[in-house]
Amino acid sequence: MNEPGSIQLPQTVLSERTQATEPVVEAIKPPSIVRSFLQSKSSGKVADGTFWGLMIVCALSIFLIVLLILSVLVVNSKLSIHAFGWKFFTSSSWDPNSGDFGALPFIWGTVVSSLLAVCMAVPLALCVSIFLLEICPLWLRGPIAFLTELLAAIPSVIYGLWAIFILVPIMRDNVGPVLQKYLGWTGLFGGSNFGVGMLTASVILAIMIFPVISSISRDVMKAVPIHQREAALALGATRWEMIRMSVLRNARIGIVGSVILGLGRALGETMAVTMVIGNHPDISKSLFAPATTLASVIANEFSEATGDLYLSALIEIGLALFLVTIVVNGIARLLVWAVTRGNTARAV
Repeated sequence: MNEPGSIQLPQTVLSERTQATEPVVEAIKPPSIVRSFLQSKSSGKVADGTFWGLMIVCALSIFLIVLLILSVLVVNSKLSIHAFGWKFFTSSSWDPNSGDFGALPFIWGTVVSSLLAVCMAVPLALCVSIFLLEICPLWLRGPIAFLTELLAAIPSVIYGLWAIFILVPIMRDNVGPVLQKYLGWTGLFGGSNFGVGMLTASVILAIMIFPVISSISRDVMKAVPIHQREAALALGATRWEMIRMSVLRNARIGIVGSVILGLGRALGETMAVTMVIGNHPDISKSLFAPATTLASVIANEFSEATGDLYLSALIEIGLALFLVTIVVNGIARLLVWAVTRGNTARAV
């Protein structure tokens, strides 16, 4: 019964008021166990510990990958290692029919072609990088930078095809005769010149590693603070003196790093080199003579290896390529240390 003077509300209004108050009741409920844990200090410790453990696993995985690669190469080349020992790396014989194998011609071809490619690519890459950063107009900087990076994305086999149809005739008919005429007395450009050989492979390698060195060097030089350039110019330095003392000196460590990366690609390059180097296991002083590399002999003969010793010798060549890469990069690190003595570069 209703008291006198009270107002009777309809049942629909009462139900709406009851529903309106329900969310308020839910809002004041105690938080869930998950929310309480996330809001506690222990959750931060767990997150930090998980992150630290994940980073450690990722870092140690690098050593694990290297050890796995090395172990697979060593295990599968045991037959060749036991048969030839260290003689495998010092012998020049490669005769699958008689079972006599030696990797010295392939090591020679790999090292010489890669070093020649670096010697040709580094000056060109540095000149392009300096031009883009310090001299090139803004309207031309974008297209040149784009084309330079595009060269790094071209597949190796395309470089090889281009070298066969364009570079080989040029080296045979135009460049080769000039080098023989004026530099033949050195012995480096003697003998027959068929267009394919060590020099042609080095040129195509230089073209392939040029964009890698140029792009990284440009980024490193771009990171040099602008006040270094302004200070040199304010002291009366010319543009070349400013670039030499302020830019190149501060960026020299990064430039050496870009050269190491380019050298690493040159050492392991396969298809383009295989198509123009001649693939002849011989050590010759002449750069016109055909040669071969560690990567190209594996690509050419791995599918044709019939005997276990033959297959094991090819896998040991892969091991030799792995070791040559480590040694060359170690020498490059020593060169960096010799330049910097463990300290960062400073502008003069």
